[in-house]
Amino acid sequence: MRNIWTIAKREYLHYFSTPIAYVVAFLLLLTVGILFVLNIVYYANNAMFGGGAPSPNLVTGPFAFLLLLSVPALTMRLISDENRMGTLELLLTAPVTDWELVVGKWLGAFLFLLTILALTLIYPLLLNIMVKPGIDFMLALSAYLGVILVAAALLGLGTGISALFSNPIASFFMTLAVFVVLWWLIGAPASVLSTGTELFSYLDMSNHFYDSFNQGVIKLTDLVYYLSLTLLGLFIGATAIEVRRWQ
Repeated sequence: MRNIWTIAKREYLHYFSTPIAYVVAFLLLLTVGILFVLNIVYYANNAMFGGGAPSPNLVTGPFAFLLLLSVPALTMRLISDENRMGTLELLLTAPVTDWELVVGKWLGAFLFLLTILALTLIYPLLLNIMVKPGIDFMLALSAYLGVILVAAALLGLGTGISALFSNPIASFFMTLAVFVVLWWLIGAPASVLSTGTELFSYLDMSNHFYDSFNQGVIKLTDLVYYLSLTLLGLFIGATAIEVRRWQ
Protein backbone atom coordinates (compact mmCIF):
# COMPACT_ATOMS: atom_id res chain seq x y z
CA MET A 1 0.00 0.00 0.00
CA ARG A 2 2.89 2.33 0.72
CA ASN A 3 4.26 1.84 -2.80
CA ILE A 4 0.86 2.62 -4.31
CA TRP A 5 0.54 5.82 -2.31
CA THR A 6 4.10 6.90 -3.16
CA ILE A 7 3.48 6.45 -6.89
CA ALA A 8 0.05 8.12 -6.65
CA LYS A 9 1.46 11.13 -4.80
CA ARG A 10 4.23 11.48 -7.39
CA GLU A 11 1.76 11.36 -10.27
CA TYR A 12 -0.68 13.73 -8.56
CA LEU A 13 2.00 16.35 -7.96
CA HIS A 14 3.37 15.85 -11.47
CA TYR A 15 0.05 16.98 -12.95
CA PHE A 16 0.55 20.39 -11.38
CA SER A 17 3.84 20.78 -13.24
CA THR A 18 2.48 19.93 -16.69
CA PRO A 19 0.63 22.47 -18.86
CA ILE A 20 -1.76 19.90 -20.33
CA ALA A 21 -3.24 19.23 -16.88
CA TYR A 22 -3.91 22.94 -16.37
CA VAL A 23 -5.46 23.18 -19.83
CA VAL A 24 -7.75 20.22 -19.10
CA ALA A 25 -8.76 21.65 -15.72
CA PHE A 26 -9.36 25.11 -17.19
CA LEU A 27 -11.48 23.83 -20.07
CA LEU A 28 -13.49 21.53 -17.82
CA LEU A 29 -14.29 24.22 -15.27
CA LEU A 30 -14.86 26.92 -17.90
CA THR A 31 -17.27 24.79 -19.95
CA VAL A 32 -19.21 23.62 -16.89
CA GLY A 33 -19.37 27.19 -15.60
CA ILE A 34 -20.68 28.57 -18.89
CA LEU A 35 -23.32 25.85 -19.17
CA PHE A 36 -24.34 26.45 -15.57
CA VAL A 37 -24.86 30.17 -16.16
CA LEU A 38 -26.77 29.58 -19.41
CA ASN A 39 -29.09 27.10 -17.70
CA ILE A 40 -29.71 29.44 -14.78
CA VAL A 41 -30.63 32.23 -17.20
CA TYR A 42 -32.92 29.85 -19.08
CA TYR A 43 -34.74 28.71 -15.93
CA ALA A 44 -35.01 32.31 -14.69
CA ASN A 45 -36.58 33.45 -17.96
CA ASN A 46 -39.04 30.56 -18.01
CA ALA A 47 -39.92 30.49 -14.31
CA MET A 48 -43.19 32.34 -14.88
CA PHE A 49 -44.23 29.71 -17.42
CA GLY A 50 -43.72 26.80 -15.04
CA GLY A 51 -40.39 25.78 -16.46
CA GLY A 52 -39.37 24.00 -13.27
CA ALA A 53 -36.36 24.52 -11.05
CA PRO A 54 -32.70 23.76 -11.83
CA SER A 55 -31.11 20.74 -10.17
CA PRO A 56 -27.51 19.64 -9.47
CA ASN A 57 -27.43 17.44 -12.58
CA LEU A 58 -26.98 20.65 -14.55
CA VAL A 59 -23.36 20.31 -13.43
CA THR A 60 -22.83 16.56 -13.26
CA GLY A 61 -24.35 15.79 -16.66
CA PRO A 62 -21.99 18.00 -18.70
CA PHE A 63 -19.03 17.13 -16.47
CA ALA A 64 -19.45 13.39 -17.10
CA PHE A 65 -19.64 13.98 -20.84
CA LEU A 66 -16.55 16.21 -20.82
CA LEU A 67 -14.60 13.42 -19.11
CA LEU A 68 -14.70 11.52 -22.42
CA LEU A 69 -12.57 14.23 -23.99
CA SER A 70 -10.35 15.09 -21.03
CA VAL A 71 -9.43 11.69 -19.59
CA PRO A 72 -7.50 10.56 -22.71
CA ALA A 73 -5.33 13.66 -22.34
CA LEU A 74 -4.70 12.88 -18.67
CA THR A 75 -3.88 9.19 -19.13
CA MET A 76 -2.06 9.15 -22.46
CA ARG A 77 1.35 9.64 -20.86
CA LEU A 78 0.86 7.75 -17.60
CA ILE A 79 2.69 4.59 -18.67
CA SER A 80 3.32 5.11 -22.39
CA ASP A 81 5.70 7.97 -21.53
CA GLU A 82 7.63 5.62 -19.25
CA ASN A 83 7.86 3.20 -22.18
CA ARG A 84 8.97 5.94 -24.57
CA MET A 85 11.68 7.35 -22.31
CA GLY A 86 12.90 3.95 -21.14
CA THR A 87 12.19 4.68 -17.47
CA LEU A 88 9.72 1.80 -17.20
CA GLU A 89 12.64 -0.63 -17.07
CA LEU A 90 14.01 1.24 -14.08
CA LEU A 91 10.64 1.07 -12.35
CA LEU A 92 10.44 -2.65 -13.02
CA THR A 93 13.75 -3.18 -11.23
CA ALA A 94 12.40 -1.44 -8.13
CA PRO A 95 10.60 -3.42 -5.40
CA VAL A 96 7.22 -2.55 -6.91
CA THR A 97 4.72 -5.05 -8.28
CA ASP A 98 2.97 -4.53 -11.60
CA TRP A 99 -0.35 -3.99 -9.84
CA GLU A 100 1.14 -1.44 -7.46
CA LEU A 101 2.60 0.52 -10.37
CA VAL A 102 -0.63 0.54 -12.38
CA VAL A 103 -2.91 1.27 -9.41
CA GLY A 104 -0.57 4.02 -8.22
CA LYS A 105 -0.60 5.68 -11.64
CA TRP A 106 -4.39 5.39 -11.81
CA LEU A 107 -4.85 6.71 -8.28
CA GLY A 108 -2.73 9.78 -8.96
CA ALA A 109 -4.86 10.69 -11.99
CA PHE A 110 -8.04 9.88 -10.06
CA LEU A 111 -7.09 12.21 -7.21
CA PHE A 112 -6.34 14.97 -9.71
CA LEU A 113 -9.78 14.63 -11.28
CA LEU A 114 -11.40 14.55 -7.84
CA THR A 115 -9.67 17.86 -7.11
CA ILE A 116 -11.23 19.39 -10.21
CA LEU A 117 -14.62 17.88 -9.40
CA ALA A 118 -14.47 19.26 -5.86
CA LEU A 119 -14.21 22.78 -7.29
CA THR A 120 -17.58 22.31 -9.00
CA LEU A 121 -19.31 21.86 -5.63
CA ILE A 122 -19.70 25.63 -5.59
CA TYR A 123 -22.52 25.26 -8.14
CA PRO A 124 -24.82 23.02 -6.05
CA LEU A 125 -24.19 25.33 -3.10
CA LEU A 126 -25.20 28.33 -5.21
CA LEU A 127 -28.26 26.46 -6.43
CA ASN A 128 -29.24 25.70 -2.87
CA ILE A 129 -29.25 29.43 -2.16
CA MET A 130 -31.14 30.40 -5.31
CA VAL A 131 -33.76 27.63 -5.29
CA LYS A 132 -36.44 27.58 -2.61
CA PRO A 133 -36.72 25.54 -0.43
CA GLY A 134 -33.35 24.24 -1.62
CA ILE A 135 -31.97 21.48 -3.83
CA ASP A 136 -32.42 17.75 -3.40
CA PHE A 137 -29.17 16.79 -1.67
CA MET A 138 -29.80 13.07 -2.21
CA LEU A 139 -29.99 13.73 -5.95
CA ALA A 140 -26.78 15.74 -5.73
CA LEU A 141 -25.07 12.94 -3.81
CA SER A 142 -26.19 10.32 -6.33
CA ALA A 143 -25.16 12.44 -9.32
CA TYR A 144 -21.72 13.19 -7.91
CA LEU A 145 -21.23 9.54 -6.99
CA GLY A 146 -22.03 8.70 -10.61
CA VAL A 147 -19.45 11.17 -11.90
CA ILE A 148 -16.83 9.72 -9.54
CA LEU A 149 -17.54 6.20 -10.79
CA VAL A 150 -17.46 7.32 -14.43
CA ALA A 151 -14.13 9.03 -13.81
CA ALA A 152 -12.73 5.93 -12.08
CA ALA A 153 -13.79 3.67 -14.95
CA LEU A 154 -12.52 5.96 -17.70
CA LEU A 155 -9.21 6.50 -15.92
CA GLY A 156 -8.85 2.76 -15.37
CA LEU A 157 -9.37 2.05 -19.06
CA GLY A 158 -7.11 4.93 -20.05
CA THR A 159 -4.34 3.71 -17.77
CA GLY A 160 -4.61 0.20 -19.18
CA ILE A 161 -4.50 1.44 -22.77
CA SER A 162 -1.53 3.68 -21.96
CA ALA A 163 0.41 0.60 -20.87
CA LEU A 164 -0.10 -0.92 -24.32
CA PHE A 165 1.68 1.90 -26.17
CA SER A 166 5.02 3.66 -26.15
CA ASN A 167 3.60 6.67 -28.01
CA PRO A 168 1.35 8.99 -25.95
CA ILE A 169 -0.41 10.30 -29.07
CA ALA A 170 -1.36 6.79 -30.15
CA SER A 171 -2.53 6.10 -26.61
CA PHE A 172 -4.68 9.25 -26.69
CA PHE A 173 -6.52 8.35 -29.89
CA MET A 174 -7.00 4.70 -28.95
CA THR A 175 -8.40 5.71 -25.57
CA LEU A 176 -10.73 8.24 -27.19
CA ALA A 177 -11.93 5.61 -29.68
CA VAL A 178 -12.71 3.13 -26.90
CA PHE A 179 -14.64 5.80 -24.99
CA VAL A 180 -16.68 6.74 -28.06
CA VAL A 181 -17.62 3.08 -28.55
CA LEU A 182 -18.61 2.57 -24.90
CA TRP A 183 -20.48 5.89 -24.55
CA TRP A 184 -22.29 6.09 -27.90
CA LEU A 185 -21.85 3.27 -30.36
CA ILE A 186 -22.21 0.11 -28.30
CA GLY A 187 -25.76 0.95 -27.26
CA ALA A 188 -26.92 1.78 -30.79
CA PRO A 189 -27.95 -1.81 -31.73
CA ALA A 190 -30.41 -1.78 -28.80
CA SER A 191 -32.58 0.72 -30.67
CA VAL A 192 -32.75 -1.27 -33.90
CA LEU A 193 -32.67 -4.93 -32.85
CA SER A 194 -35.80 -6.72 -31.74
CA THR A 195 -33.99 -9.31 -29.59
CA GLY A 196 -30.81 -9.36 -27.55
CA THR A 197 -31.03 -5.67 -26.76
CA GLU A 198 -30.44 -6.19 -23.03
CA LEU A 199 -26.74 -6.89 -23.51
CA PHE A 200 -26.11 -3.80 -25.63
CA SER A 201 -28.12 -1.64 -23.21
CA TYR A 202 -26.11 -2.96 -20.28
CA LEU A 203 -22.79 -2.28 -22.02
CA ASP A 204 -23.86 1.29 -22.85
CA MET A 205 -21.82 3.39 -20.44
CA SER A 206 -23.97 6.51 -20.70
CA ASN A 207 -27.16 4.65 -19.72
CA HIS A 208 -25.72 3.64 -16.37
CA PHE A 209 -25.07 7.30 -15.59
CA TYR A 210 -27.81 9.40 -17.17
CA ASP A 211 -30.66 6.98 -16.53
CA SER A 212 -29.80 6.21 -12.90
CA PHE A 213 -27.11 8.11 -10.99
CA ASN A 214 -27.86 11.46 -12.60
CA GLN A 215 -31.55 10.95 -11.83
CA GLY A 216 -30.96 10.17 -8.15
CA VAL A 217 -31.21 6.38 -8.53
CA ILE A 218 -28.40 4.15 -7.25
CA LYS A 219 -28.50 0.55 -8.47
CA LEU A 220 -26.16 -2.30 -7.60
CA THR A 221 -25.89 -3.26 -11.27
CA ASP A 222 -24.60 0.22 -12.14
CA LEU A 223 -22.05 0.12 -9.32
CA VAL A 224 -20.84 -3.29 -10.49
CA TYR A 225 -20.64 -2.08 -14.09
CA TYR A 226 -18.34 0.87 -13.36
CA LEU A 227 -16.20 -1.01 -10.85
CA SER A 228 -15.82 -3.86 -13.35
CA LEU A 229 -14.63 -1.48 -16.07
CA THR A 230 -12.17 0.08 -13.63
CA LEU A 231 -10.73 -3.30 -12.68
CA LEU A 232 -10.65 -4.39 -16.32
CA GLY A 233 -8.55 -1.37 -17.25
CA LEU A 234 -6.15 -1.93 -14.35
CA PHE A 235 -5.88 -5.62 -15.22
CA ILE A 236 -5.01 -4.77 -18.84
CA GLY A 237 -2.35 -2.35 -17.63
CA ALA A 238 -0.81 -4.82 -15.16
CA THR A 239 -0.81 -7.59 -17.77
CA ALA A 240 0.84 -5.35 -20.37
CA ILE A 241 3.59 -4.40 -17.92
CA GLU A 242 4.12 -8.02 -16.93
CA VAL A 243 4.55 -8.94 -20.59
CA ARG A 244 7.14 -6.19 -20.98
CA ARG A 245 8.91 -7.40 -17.84
CA TRP A 246 9.50 -10.82 -19.42
CA GLN A 247 10.45 -9.58 -22.87
